[in-house]
Amino acid sequence: MLIERIYDEDLAQAAYLIGCQTTGEAIIIDGRRDLAPLLDLAASHGMKVVAAAETHIHADYLSGTREIAAATGATAYVSGEGGTDWQYDFDAERLHDGDTIKIGNITIEAVHTPGHTPEHLSYLVTDGAFADEPGYFLTGDFVFSGDLGRPDLLDEAAGGVDTRFVGAKQQFQSLKEKFLTLPDHVMVYPGHGAGSACGKALGALPSTTVGYERRFAWWAKYLDANDEQGFVDELLAGQPDAPAYFGRMKRQNRQGPAVMGQRPALTELDPTVVQQGIDAGELVFFDTRAADQVNACTVRGSVAVPNPGKIATWGGWAFDPETDKRGLVVYAADSDAAQLIADHLVRVGIDDVRGYLSSIDGLDTFTPEIVPVAKVDGFERAELLDVRAKSEYAAGHLPGAVQLHAGRLLWNQNQLPQNGKVLLYCQSGMRATVAANALRSRGYDVAQVDGSYNAWVAADLPIEK
Repeated sequence: MLIERIYDEDLAQAAYLIGCQTTGEAIIIDGRRDLAPLLDLAASHGMKVVAAAETHIHADYLSGTREIAAATGATAYVSGEGGTDWQYDFDAERLHDGDTIKIGNITIEAVHTPGHTPEHLSYLVTDGAFADEPGYFLTGDFVFSGDLGRPDLLDEAAGGVDTRFVGAKQQFQSLKEKFLTLPDHVMVYPGHGAGSACGKALGALPSTTVGYERRFAWWAKYLDANDEQGFVDELLAGQPDAPAYFGRMKRQNRQGPAVMGQRPALTELDPTVVQQGIDAGELVFFDTRAADQVNACTVRGSVAVPNPGKIATWGGWAFDPETDKRGLVVYAADSDAAQLIADHLVRVGIDDVRGYLSSIDGLDTFTPEIVPVAKVDGFERAELLDVRAKSEYAAGHLPGAVQLHAGRLLWNQNQLPQNGKVLLYCQSGMRATVAANALRSRGYDVAQVDGSYNAWVAADLPIEK
């Protein structure tokens, strides 16, 4: 048997290829939409992908299960658990607790593990060539290395009301009745690693074991004492801000993400034509240069995503394809770089990339307004906005600042002043660059604090807590 982890550093998300080396058949679990790395990996092992499955209706990225099935002819499997409110809307084989998938000599058993979401499945894997009992557990967003999937996302991003309390109790029962009944030697392969917003304290280890988590995880003491309320209280405390695009991911993943099929290669466009499209409100420029370059000069009305490693994450914060129908033109050195950017963007459902430019010459540019920390107090503005997480804001912020996470700005414009200047900051200036240009692209008058919070603290200026 073969298990390969395909990890997306951008979204801190793990997909898995499980293959039978005897028959050359494989399944992909929790795959993403840009398929080349997954299918190339299968081909490198001489395997044909015959099945694609997912653990739950994801919130942080757009599932590639339908894309894989369309490209390979594989059978798609999704959860049939969770009740009528949590059923997928597209055709796929439904799995219930105890159902199995056979891949050559491998048996994959669906285990209903509600908590993070009501329909969540984990997968117990038995390598029939060597054993007659499971040795591997793919836990999706149920159990992570050192942490658990958060049960509050349905409230935070999907319009739920107080579902977190039921979810937290379900998480406790899933641990008690499903996870801790397994032998200590069972290997655990989680769906996310450090940096994911699907939990609050995820470890960076790519795998763990049932026994290790039973002994050392933060939640173990509550299970040992059968203290459900203590567990619920700690699980729900201090969860990070959920980006608002998570709500769109939930809806699209339930309905069935659009199947893209073969995508044409991206070509470099004529800057004159691009500017005409920008002026007509038909195109938007995605500036992927470094933050200092963006803040020195960028394209008027553009969106900035100044970290190549976070194109999907920050693209999801800065652009909402449900309400903004402009096609994207990305800044890239060449066609290959543009394609990589597009691959990241389709992971969060931003599909309409028209082409790229390797220079901003010939476009209507401007210099963003950057305010030194020494001039912030006297700077005329309608609002001082902290776009960091709630936890960062609580630890210390500029006096008079209000908090609204950068990933929630476009979806909460009713909380922003409709007239006057918005002055905003983050920790170092990177997220502020994303947030400022996202708002400018929507017509807001925005300035940024030079160096953001770090510069304010370094200048020994007063903070509030």
